[in-house]
Amino acid sequence: MKSLEECLREAVSFHGEECPGQVIGTRMAMIGCRAIGLEHPRSDRERKKIIVYVEMDRCAADAVMAITGCRIGKRTLKMMDYGIMAATFVNLETGKAVRVRARESSRERAFRYAPATGGKYAQQREAYKVMPEEELFEISEVRVTIPIQDMPGRPVKRVRCEDCGEWVQDMREVKVNDRVLCRPCGFGGYFERVRPS
Repeated sequence: MKSLEECLREAVSFHGEECPGQVIGTRMAMIGCRAIGLEHPRSDRERKKIIVYVEMDRCAADAVMAITGCRIGKRTLKMMDYGIMAATFVNLETGKAVRVRARESSRERAFRYAPATGGKYAQQREAYKVMPEEELFEISEVRVTIPIQDMPGRPVKRVRCEDCGEWVQDMREVKVNDRVLCRPCGFGGYFERVRPS
């Protein structure tokens, strides 16, 4: 694995700015990869061995993507919108999985590690670079069962929604009153279809 400075430069380049979340996500990814036995997750040798579940849609998620090379489009990054500053790293070859969660207490401890830095966010950003792992994160070995339809690769199955006619991949369809539907037709979605009058 590259140094923290090198990894942070890559994460910041991807994200567009250096912020506390970039430092958290970069260190989170470095720790997670190391814990599951991957030193170069973006290399040809290791890139197909990892899936990461991020639990927040914040700056740290961009850093995790930059360091691991995992992407939603490659089906190696899974977004679990829990609103928790955590990510789980899974080695697909060995099954080893570890969840790395940022400790809330690290926010208050930041002043000890960067007392002269101006402003709360600058202080956190600098402190998170040097804070010991055990103070910054809770690291737990976990078990993750990944269903076949969530694995990288070609779609397992495709079906057509009996209501709107859209195609649904990877077993994301639902059955409502014995009809095969897409989720928006079955349960409502984030959008509302506007039909011509």
